[in-house]
Amino acid sequence: MPHKLIDIKEFHNALAATDDLLPLFRETTKKSNETLKILFEQGNDVIELVELRSRFIDLLLIEAWQRKIPEHADITLIAVGGYGRGELHPGSDVDLLVLIGKEGDDEETLPEALGELLTFFWDIGLEIGHSVRTLEECIEGAEKDITIATNLMESRLIAGQGILFDKLKHATGPDRIWPSDEFFKAKWEEQKQRYLKYDDTISSLEPNIKESPGGLRDIHMVGWVVKRHFGASTLHDLVVNGFLTEQEYQDLMESQTFFWRVRFALHLLTGRHEDRILFDYQRTLASQFGYEDNGQELGVEKFMQQYYRNALKVSRMNEMLLQLFYDVILLNCRLEEPKPINNRFQSRSGYIEVVSEDTFARHPLALLEIFLIMEQHPELNGVRASTIRLIRSHRHLIDADFRESLGARSLFMEILREPSGISHELRRMNRYGILARYIPQFTNIVGRMQYDLFHVYTVDEHTLFVLRNLRRFSVPEHRLEFPLCNDIMERLPKHELIYLAALFHDIAKGRGGDHSILGAQDAWDFSKQHGLSDRDSRLVSWLVENHLLMSITAQRKDINDPEVMNKFAVQVKNPVYLDYLYLLTVADMRATDPGKWNSWKNSLLRELYLTTKYALLRGLQNPQEQDEIIQNKQAGARHLLISEGMASEKINAHWVNLSLDYFLQHTWEEIAWQTKMVLTANYDELPLVLIRRSSTRGGTEVFLYSDDQDDLFALTTSTLDQLNLNIVNARIETTDLGFTLNSFLVLEANGDIVDNPDRRNEIRATLKKTLLNPGESNTLVSRRIPRQMKFFSTPTRIDFVRDWNNQRTIMKLVTDDRPGLLSQVGYAFVACGIRLINAKIATIGAEAEDTFFITDMENRPLGERSQFKCLEKAIDERLN
Repeated sequence: MPHKLIDIKEFHNALAATDDLLPLFRETTKKSNETLKILFEQGNDVIELVELRSRFIDLLLIEAWQRKIPEHADITLIAVGGYGRGELHPGSDVDLLVLIGKEGDDEETLPEALGELLTFFWDIGLEIGHSVRTLEECIEGAEKDITIATNLMESRLIAGQGILFDKLKHATGPDRIWPSDEFFKAKWEEQKQRYLKYDDTISSLEPNIKESPGGLRDIHMVGWVVKRHFGASTLHDLVVNGFLTEQEYQDLMESQTFFWRVRFALHLLTGRHEDRILFDYQRTLASQFGYEDNGQELGVEKFMQQYYRNALKVSRMNEMLLQLFYDVILLNCRLEEPKPINNRFQSRSGYIEVVSEDTFARHPLALLEIFLIMEQHPELNGVRASTIRLIRSHRHLIDADFRESLGARSLFMEILREPSGISHELRRMNRYGILARYIPQFTNIVGRMQYDLFHVYTVDEHTLFVLRNLRRFSVPEHRLEFPLCNDIMERLPKHELIYLAALFHDIAKGRGGDHSILGAQDAWDFSKQHGLSDRDSRLVSWLVENHLLMSITAQRKDINDPEVMNKFAVQVKNPVYLDYLYLLTVADMRATDPGKWNSWKNSLLRELYLTTKYALLRGLQNPQEQDEIIQNKQAGARHLLISEGMASEKINAHWVNLSLDYFLQHTWEEIAWQTKMVLTANYDELPLVLIRRSSTRGGTEVFLYSDDQDDLFALTTSTLDQLNLNIVNARIETTDLGFTLNSFLVLEANGDIVDNPDRRNEIRATLKKTLLNPGESNTLVSRRIPRQMKFFSTPTRIDFVRDWNNQRTIMKLVTDDRPGLLSQVGYAFVACGIRLINAKIATIGAEAEDTFFITDMENRPLGERSQFKCLEKAIDERLN
């Protein structure tokens, strides 16, 4: 490993031979960057490279300082922050403090010389972050701002008056400002706030390698506290002071080295200071570090799993060390007298601990028991750090014999049966590495990411979020979120069954094959091993195998079709299975991407649940027929309309022109409302554009009544898209008299219902203007495609299924989601003479999976191959 990036002798000779410093410094900086990149690509140690760059920058700054600043000026150049630690990645800011003494205030030439120096640094290609302060200003700023105090704590003299630097270190030491106990409390709170900024999870899809939980900042946090309290100079002092074992220190350094390599590569790849592992770079980084695709997983998924597992390791270490610091710094080692819990555990100062260091060696089952006790004692704040270390060092005791013991199986099921604390303790078990030891299949999903925009968390994190969501259904304080789910949860006979299903529903991901089927077998085996009856084991296994059934049916199929509903009811089998499946589905969908959950999805699942419940209680041998459904809806709508003064004859005259499909697609309340709007409208008011909140479908309904025109769907969808609205459902009805009743269910881009009156007026006015003057309106959707979607390409696929029972054709379109997609499909329908009846809109991450129910212009299913060819060609041309 070379000890320099440039030939220093040659550099000094060049300095002596020229007065024009800028070209020389600029070229030297450029060459050093090129050499640094070559050394990294050759596999040199990243720790040495980071230190090497820092020493090189030292050299440049010192040489420039000596030539720009008067020798006896009362001024000092100080490295702070990461540069102060001697850690500089290729794109890292060079953080500097220019400290001015009292004598410097009177020197007329100093400000000009300093300005020239800082400009020089920028001109030679350095990313400088600087502040110019007097000693008094530094002290005042540090007293008020913990961040400034932290930066000064890591300061390092570069050039200038050493005595001025010494004064600064003395004046900002822990005996003057921010004593170590106050410093620790402030930095701990700062970390908590930083965690919240990053959703308190290590497993976001595009983590920040520096700031995200489990990232480099967690290691910095430990270093700051050690420096402030012990005056330590390196993290190895944690071993010297008894906070870490040598092996734990090595583990921490291995994670830091991995993070440094990734960060170093990120800076080289982007050519700037970039700490976010964005989709833009993930595949390139994975390839650069040697991760390759195989039949079961992508190389990028292996790379990111390595990141998440290191982040989990750092997060565990951070938690343990901060708790140790809490004891030493805040409690001054004056712990309360222990309070016995049982023969193996006691509480001390609010934390649980073992009664002796050999507790786990003598009683291995205590490795599970401790989490059960935490559930039973919510007054405990956590696990004492010394006990966390013992848990981690005794994990190997959880082996095949341990897992087969009746005691272990009983303890695990007790953990799942406790009335509170389940999700919290399972999350702790995962963090300490116990969950994966007890359920070996869980090991495979720890830190496993899925390279898509649909799953925003790693598989293990998602699984634990599903459990948390299920737990909330049983907590009275959260009842208003999902009242129906709370009602169902209250009557479930055995909550532990749904928790087991949640634990296993994705456990087989990344193993190849259908993860639902593989997971179902794992769930069956585990349930039987843990003493569940055949009946309960079958339910858990069935839930795992079918955990996607309800979401797929609700989002991708026509749940107003009696045939679809009857088939789903047969698959579900009985009301008890339906209750469990509904709760698991809601919890799973919310945990997949909480930001994409909305009232529309909630209403879809609720409607499917209630309709299926009715079908199951009615009896699968006696399914509700189409005619009966339509008659019931018409009866309800007619009763409401007549009560409001509408004549029955007028109602009949309107309904006779509508298709049977119209009555299947709408609720009786919607039928009544739309009928009233149509029958009370004047022809010269058309097109009629009405907007209201849908009471049953979890969105805002945009209702259009107008003369039929071929491009009406395309015009409407493009306008709604331009208005930044998300169309989640479209129902199209053309009467025998040539009028169209179109109903679109929309949400704002963030998933909210459109409630603002001004916003509704804007939508109504814009839409009406477009429909009245289509040639004068700009219907080209100009919204940008979100950055993340550009890295996920879905080949366009179109499938057709003839639905003879309903006299229509079902067209399924899978393609990249993009602005204006529906309007482009609508124009393709116009070009091919296709009539749209209904549309199911489903967006799965970056992928659109839309279903269109269509006929020809004579309301017949498509039958000619030429019709299919026309649609395929028209859609392909417009989308690709």
